Amino acid sequence: MKRLILDIHILQTVPPSNLNRDDTGTPKSAYFGGVRRARVSSQAWKRATREAFQELLPPEELGVRTKKVVAVLAEHIVAKNKDVDEAAALKLAEETLKTATGSSIAVPKRKARDDGEEAGVPESPYLMFLSRRQLDALAELALAGSGPDGQLSALKEYFKDKGHKAKARQAVDARHSVDIALFGRMVADASDLNVDAATQVAHALSVHKSDIESDYYTAVDDLSRDSESGAGMIGTIDFNSATLYRYAAVDINQLRRNLGAGLRDDESPNAPVEKAVGAFLEAFITSLPTGKINTFGNHTLPSAVLVKLRDRWPVSFVGAFEEPVPKSPAGGYLRHSCRKLADFVPELEKQYGLTASGIHNGSWLFRVGEETKALAEAELGTEVSLQDLIQEVKEAVARRLEQPA
Repeated sequence: MKRLILDIHILQTVPPSNLNRDDTGTPKSAYFGGVRRARVSSQAWKRATREAFQELLPPEELGVRTKKVVAVLAEHIVAKNKDVDEAAALKLAEETLKTATGSSIAVPKRKARDDGEEAGVPESPYLMFLSRRQLDALAELALAGSGPDGQLSALKEYFKDKGHKAKARQAVDARHSVDIALFGRMVADASDLNVDAATQVAHALSVHKSDIESDYYTAVDDLSRDSESGAGMIGTIDFNSATLYRYAAVDINQLRRNLGAGLRDDESPNAPVEKAVGAFLEAFITSLPTGKINTFGNHTLPSAVLVKLRDRWPVSFVGAFEEPVPKSPAGGYLRHSCRKLADFVPELEKQYGLTASGIHNGSWLFRVGEETKALAEAELGTEVSLQDLIQEVKEAVARRLEQPA
């Protein structure tokens, strides 16, 4: 099968906000084209995308990424066998995870938290990413090996058998969830259990020069008397505003390898890929990092989305904005940003022979407002609504996957 890449390009305007801050509380930034730009890190938008999956996909098709993986597995064990108490389940979970991943799971060197969380529960030294189906498989192995009474000694003896140990290893290396397949997984103690990410997400950059401003605020003590002058609290918070260019690429071939034949036995081989592509498209387009969201209420949606299905390379269009976009005479950057993109994309695709790439209906445009009209006039893709975009991309991916190599 030829390579199949899905490129997603987004222009999104964000008002005063602090979506993604550094260790000083200042909005992240970067120099590009010789000027300082607003920046939102790829990690911040990947996190927002994963959070959006919670509303788009059922829990069994998602994973959990946590150091508290022993406690999570113990919950799955107890759910499958109520006769196993919590303390025994924790021991079984610890032994099973050590066998399956080779991780040096141990009790962290810290005191119990003020919220009453129990001390002494073993944890992974790093964030471990497991699908709920993988956790269920590990729980079944733990119960099968420990007997009806959940004996740890029986489980240890069970895992001395090479075949049973191999089953534990296989349990965490099959039936990956959608988020693991898309974003990948690293298991520091067992590189053979790593999962190569099918998705690359670029740092979002403003298309123009962006300065950081500072807001001085005060808070009044509700119970202060007239004789008590001054504020109960004062402080400052940094913010910026920007028209952002966002980009992500999905390697459909890698996604298919990661998901395997399907999350359910009755699914067609390509069904998980279609579902994952649709969920990622909607989640990435509509999600927003939540940094200081209560302070600024900066809820916006993209003004323009351009999606390309390619069979050669992933291609970002950030080069269109290497020269900072000037604001229009009336103010604003979106209109000029669309014009720059409308000029840049056809020229780049022509010079590199990327137009359509032989893929049927391989380009779609979803836009809002008169300011984005230049993208439509350049005929960069078939104009669609968000829901039509998701459905047509899924169908195009399915057709391409069904074609012979």
